[in-house]
Amino acid sequence: MDKLTIETPEQVHLEFVLAGLGSRFMAVFLDSLILGCIYFVLAIVYVAARVSLAGGNSRIWINALTTFIFFCIYWGYYALFEIFWKGQTPGKRWAGIRVIKDSGRPIHAFEAIARNLVRIVDWLPGIYGIGVVTMFLNSKHRRLGDFVAGTLVVHESSGIESQVFFSDPPPFQAPLPQAAQLTLQEAELIEAFLARRLDIPGNVRIANAQRIAQMVSVRLAITADARPADDERFLELLLREFRSRATYR
Repeated sequence: MDKLTIETPEQVHLEFVLAGLGSRFMAVFLDSLILGCIYFVLAIVYVAARVSLAGGNSRIWINALTTFIFFCIYWGYYALFEIFWKGQTPGKRWAGIRVIKDSGRPIHAFEAIARNLVRIVDWLPGIYGIGVVTMFLNSKHRRLGDFVAGTLVVHESSGIESQVFFSDPPPFQAPLPQAAQLTLQEAELIEAFLARRLDIPGNVRIANAQRIAQMVSVRLAITADARPADDERFLELLLREFRSRATYR
């Protein structure tokens, strides 16, 4: 397995397992099957429309509209799923991989759109020819779209993702209203750390949790008696509170 360690600007080390050609092919295979079913339905509609409209000009418009719809489905399928599923499509979720920024943080709409606009170039001259060659020629297995968007494809840290973020120690009753003052960048850093913590060596994991907790506590003026003693538990509660606020985006 190719592992990559990213040091964030906050000096937090995040470790990732890079997704190789095999797992990415699995993801593309399932996504292609889904797209194939969608295209099959669209082809039936296209044939029916051509049969019902005999005029030459009408058929030209139908051809142009169908080509445009095919492109929108092909591009939009990947881009929209990666935006709303935080870097995953149905195929990527099945294969256990995810797209992230090369900083280790979750992607946003810009990265999802940029990497998928270049997908057509990666496909040339067929079956992801350029994309496969590009992946073989760089150590991080990035295709052209990843270079343009500044993204990486990595394996999930656990098969049960929902249990990676939040553990179940004894509850801490005191509220943390300061969570509303977290910046989106801070929330993304906490989320990235909690998602990858099972892959981080024990001593590095403890040091990272302490560093993030200290940084956030100082900036938000959270005193020691107003937060759990366990740094990871504190970060869990802070992120959960941040997510529950209306200001979270």
